[in-house]
Amino acid sequence: MSAWLTIVGIGENGLSGLGDEARRAIGAAAVLIGGKRHLDMVPEQVEQERLPWPHPFAGAYDMVLARRGTPVCILASGDPMLYGMGASLSRLVPPEEMRVLPSPSSLSLAAARLGWPLQAVTVVSVHGRPLELVHPHVHPQARLLVLSDSGKTPAALAALLCERGFGVSMLTVFEHLGSDAERRVDGCAATWSEGECAPLNVVAVECRAEAQAQVWSCLAGLPDEAFQHDGQLTKRDVRAMTLARLAPSPGQLLWDVGAGCGSIGIEWMRAHPSCRAIAIEGNSSRQALIAQNRAALGVPGLQLVAGTAPAALDGLEAPDVVFIGGGLTVGGVVDACWVALKPGGRFVANAVTVQSEALLVTLRERLGGELSRVSVAHAAPLGGFDGWRTAMPVTTLTTIKPV
Repeated sequence: MSAWLTIVGIGENGLSGLGDEARRAIGAAAVLIGGKRHLDMVPEQVEQERLPWPHPFAGAYDMVLARRGTPVCILASGDPMLYGMGASLSRLVPPEEMRVLPSPSSLSLAAARLGWPLQAVTVVSVHGRPLELVHPHVHPQARLLVLSDSGKTPAALAALLCERGFGVSMLTVFEHLGSDAERRVDGCAATWSEGECAPLNVVAVECRAEAQAQVWSCLAGLPDEAFQHDGQLTKRDVRAMTLARLAPSPGQLLWDVGAGCGSIGIEWMRAHPSCRAIAIEGNSSRQALIAQNRAALGVPGLQLVAGTAPAALDGLEAPDVVFIGGGLTVGGVVDACWVALKPGGRFVANAVTVQSEALLVTLRERLGGELSRVSVAHAAPLGGFDGWRTAMPVTTLTTIKPV
């Protein structure tokens, strides 16, 4: 089938900013779909059906797909393939059935106004998403372009930066980019006093750290104090080693079984924006800690399953990687995880007790893989001197499920 669906990116300047091809696509469509703001930019045509997006929006995709084969044109903001309708529909419509005619995105326009090379900027969308997604990208000297959720986003972002010790960061808010109503507001996060901005806005941030700023590395092995915990925490050195064996790759799903405070799943998701994780934890107080930590460390999408394995594993999406950090000796846990693990998937388990270590030895005989044992010591005061205090050794089994 030839292309029946055209998605036209339209800017704040409306039809005047479109090329001939985009204008022809709009005029030739039997069905024109878009938000009310975009539809109002286009004069009505006889015999052209005009459909605003439904409320709730969940029915929008079925509405479009139901007209497959009919010339349909969708009006979208700026570049539809950048966090837009084109990106969403590309997962449902074959590329040969769809063409996209983009306009400059709000990000391109903001970068142009600031003189920022776009390839050197980190883009974060909080439109319909938690503001905490910004956290992993806040580093000294970083430049961010944040796609706002509403007019309240700039003030909320300024408050977040202040809490992190980045109150001296500079913010620039662009409203209605590309239109006659375009407006720019500059200020410092610590002294941000602008009230609610226009709903259509982009926030540019030049991150600057104060002396007490919380600056977390992008690498695995965050300091233990980065997490709220009750002692059930995979400590920093062992955590870094464990993440190396888990080997997160973009798009993969991790099961963190017996998650404790969630440190393994959180660091897994911080490895790449597309990494996903499910934390399985039966203790209610630790579930609360996981919720706090995932927000504070910028991975609010970490899925929390309140329950104990193996029963809590029923119905979960099959994982690419499994980590068992707690409950290793509970009957049925290992077998349930191994069965659910995708072929070629990675299985990693840590043991501290003699009994759980013995189980790992038995598992290696059955499943194969590599056993390793690590012991970490830290210098601590001993009288007037320092001595080594050795933490309990940790044994790790790493194995791959046969394809």
